[in-house]
Amino acid sequence: MVHSIAKISIFPLIRGLFIKKVNGIENIPKGEGFIAAANHCSYLDHYLISCILVPHLNKKVHYLAKKEHFDSLHQRLWHKWVGAIPIDRQKGGKEALRMAVAYLRKGKVIGIYPEGTRSLDGKLQRGKTGVARLALAAKVPVVPIGIIGSFEILPKGRYMPSAGKAVINIGKPMLFEAYYGKENDYKGLRTVTKCIMKEIAKLSHQAYRFD
Repeated sequence: MVHSIAKISIFPLIRGLFIKKVNGIENIPKGEGFIAAANHCSYLDHYLISCILVPHLNKKVHYLAKKEHFDSLHQRLWHKWVGAIPIDRQKGGKEALRMAVAYLRKGKVIGIYPEGTRSLDGKLQRGKTGVARLALAAKVPVVPIGIIGSFEILPKGRYMPSAGKAVINIGKPMLFEAYYGKENDYKGLRTVTKCIMKEIAKLSHQAYRFD
């Protein structure tokens, strides 16, 4: 019920207020699980991605989120509603990875920010290998997403959004079959992570200067 209400009221409202343009909607796979991997510089990013993918696919986006993000009431309600998967970093995130792989194999969508946290200056940070581990373990495509403008609307540390609209660029699905079975090979993981981050950089009109 709540999910249906969001699709016909909340999502169109967010899209109308905060999204200027969406490019590449045709690149979103249907009928299979995939990872939506985006740059991250605003708490608004969750809502921007969801209001595009959820109505288009008629299914939830399950975000991988730090366990600490479940502390406040509004975050706890949001994450519970979207079916977010908490990451316990002190335990290495193994249980979160296991759950995410299971979701993907059932055809669900996992949303992840490879940088691991919001950027403080709006610029891309070094990608962590979690997105590569997940893609290789579940053997599903990664759909890179570049978000432009959300930092100016609601950067970390601000609680009220400014006037402005973001552009969302969705890239073509990326498959890494050559690395399947190598999810414990650090060099391979870094190679896959770099490939994903460079595509996100291109889509968000940035440069990625990390190894």
